[in-house]
Amino acid sequence: MKKFLNKMYNRVVAWMNAPHMRRTMAAMLLLTAAVQMWAAGDGMSGINQATSMISGYFDPGTKLIYAIGAMVGLIGGVKVYGKFVRREVA
Repeated sequence: MKKFLNKMYNRVVAWMNAPHMRRTMAAMLLLTAAVQMWAAGDGMSGINQATSMISGYFDPGTKLIYAIGAMVGLIGGVKVYGKFVRREVA
């Protein structure tokens, strides 16, 4: 089995190293690169769209964080006041 796989590997390497295959592989790589660049399109429009979507959430997100901070502050203040009132004098 090892000899068979080694022989097949050598055949594939020899086939790929043939002069006509080098040109074919180079053409395939260039075609693949061209297709990828075409598929990517205009990346800046996507970035600008994402920026506008994120900036639309900024003000409501800021208000939400302030509300959460206010609730945590009030709860903490009530706990501290409760412990201060229940303090025993020795």
